[in-house]
Amino acid sequence: MLLKNKIGLFTDKTFMKFVLVGFVNVTVGATVMFVFYNVFHFSYWISSASNYIVGSIVSYFLNRYFTFNYHGSSWKSIAKFIINIAVCYVIAYSIAKPLMMWILSGYSITVQENVSMTFGMCLFTALNYLGQRFFAFKNQ
Repeated sequence: MLLKNKIGLFTDKTFMKFVLVGFVNVTVGATVMFVFYNVFHFSYWISSASNYIVGSIVSYFLNRYFTFNYHGSSWKSIAKFIINIAVCYVIAYSIAKPLMMWILSGYSITVQENVSMTFGMCLFTALNYLGQRFFAFKNQ
């Protein structure tokens, strides 16, 4: 029963809405990130952070009203949202980069960092969903 409840967190209506909003964020944010990194040659950290600055603005409004139907304090939810995004970003990308550098040690830095940013996006998404659902937009 406990496993069924945990699996339900990632298969319910709220999660499906989160995924739909995520497609919008990934399309916009990943485009910014990979263009900044591969075209403008910005650093790994500036490129990946730009993804989350742009995507987070869209994400806040769509997830607050559409996904989680949250009606609590705007300022409180903004503060919690920013904390959640920052913590998820640091955790995801701090794990992704050294892990991919180690796994892909025989490849160029460009390949390692592109794969690392992609893996970081995936890890960030899972952490971010949990943080938004149970912290930033948790209805009382």
